Amino acid sequence: MAEVDSLPLARFTTLRTGAAPERMREARTRAELLDALHEIWADRDEWFVLGGGSNLFVGDEPFDGTVVRVLTQGIERLPGASAGTARVRVEAGHDWDALVAYTVAEGLAGIEAMSGIPGTVGAAPVQNVGAYGQDIAQTLVEVELVDEASGEVSVVPAADLGLGFRTSVLKHHYGSVPARRAVILSVTLDLLEVGHGDHPVRGEQLRQALGLEPGSSVSLGWVRDHVLSTRRRKGMVLDEADADTASAGSFFQNAIVSEQFARSLPPECPRWPLQPTIEPVRVIPLDRFDGWVPAPVAHAVDVKVSAAWLIEHAGIGKGFRLPRSRAAVSSKHALALTNQGGASAAELAELARFIQQRVQQEFGLILQPEPVLVGVEL
Repeated sequence: MAEVDSLPLARFTTLRTGAAPERMREARTRAELLDALHEIWADRDEWFVLGGGSNLFVGDEPFDGTVVRVLTQGIERLPGASAGTARVRVEAGHDWDALVAYTVAEGLAGIEAMSGIPGTVGAAPVQNVGAYGQDIAQTLVEVELVDEASGEVSVVPAADLGLGFRTSVLKHHYGSVPARRAVILSVTLDLLEVGHGDHPVRGEQLRQALGLEPGSSVSLGWVRDHVLSTRRRKGMVLDEADADTASAGSFFQNAIVSEQFARSLPPECPRWPLQPTIEPVRVIPLDRFDGWVPAPVAHAVDVKVSAAWLIEHAGIGKGFRLPRSRAAVSSKHALALTNQGGASAAELAELARFIQQRVQQEFGLILQPEPVLVGVEL
């Protein structure tokens, strides 16, 4: 695959920041992607792959290495799904929302609540993308990936990816390196075949977001349309005419804290207990039962708390900006930091640090960035 002209990464990132890297390549087929990666790794060059650029915050200085744009496309139905489900394999460069639209049109349920999320399919497992109580871990079967260390392609089950809240073994968290340096080539999902009629909406968080009562039944198309409308109201659907959408989506992660710490926060702060550990069933044979049953062991349950609520109640409202800055908090959603036109990465980073400091001072908690940071320090 030939090298292409190196263009400013601001053209390809939804935050609209980033200088032109030293080198840039485009991969439109799997073979081109593998050839590029093998060559870069053999040369021990610095690198990163670029999909939709929606979860990336790139600095103002040129990246000293090669950026590979993943442009592979394609959806394929596979055999092997259990009754009532369909198995689909999708190339890494395929647009995520185009995949969601395809599944809704085919009457396949499982990712419809993630309508409107920008980016590519290959990026979805890296941060276990999710919205309104759905995440890709619920439908992901496996990924094909190529490891930097060996250069070999392998099929990795979802259970081996360390999927957690907006994380996996593949994600480059701020201040750390991925547990496994690899590039996803394709993603395989199992989705429920529900058709185009009404069916019960699973998940309390999704029902609340859509204003539905428990037991309500609606179609996949209805869910998709209403999720897109909700995201548009929050500035979370890309729109060139709306500067509030020039963002990386939620810039800060909802915080995962202990039950004890959560009790120190104001009671009105929204919170969602994470799945508790289930004690195994204890069976005591009657011939050995002496009338005493051991007390159950208490397990601490981590709690997810709303970063948007913490930000707003630390005195930073929607639309907030620092003096003379072109970076601002979205006027629609307190979690989104936006480029209001020509903002540098330095301006956005300054705003992010200010928010972190205010939340820490007010609540004793340091919010962590959700996007991958390249050439930027917070």
